[in-house]
Amino acid sequence: MSLVRKTLPTDPSGYEHDIYAWSRRQAELLRDGRFSEADWPHIIEEIESVGGSQRRALKSSYRLVIMHLLKWQFQREKRSRSWKNTIGRERGTIQSDERDNPSLAADANAIVGEIYAIAARDAARETGLPLATFPPTCPYSLDFLRDHDAMPE
Repeated sequence: MSLVRKTLPTDPSGYEHDIYAWSRRQAELLRDGRFSEADWPHIIEEIESVGGSQRRALKSSYRLVIMHLLKWQFQREKRSRSWKNTIGRERGTIQSDERDNPSLAADANAIVGEIYAIAARDAARETGLPLATFPPTCPYSLDFLRDHDAMPE
């Protein structure tokens, strides 16, 4: 029986091994003005990633609102408090995310354009209705999607 020795990484708190420790270390270096010691390539990558995460979160909220509005509009007999609660919760998330990220709010039309087909497909899957039941483009304006009281009838 041979004993296999595990090799530890040279820097156990490095970017690839422990991002939490790495991020705390990078923040410390920047706070102390030790810029030449900072891991700039990964810092740049992480900053870009934060913006992408915010956009993905907003897309998800718009997708959920649209999907539930479509279900509400096209499957009236199955309307539920749960659907209405999901619409309200996600509209609140949209409002908060767009307030915190005005440039994303300005990009909302593009976001809705990107996710509408996915939201319609999700609505078709959940309702059992044919995809052709739903309009080919989003039937709701941004104002409607953001309005906490607006519901299709």
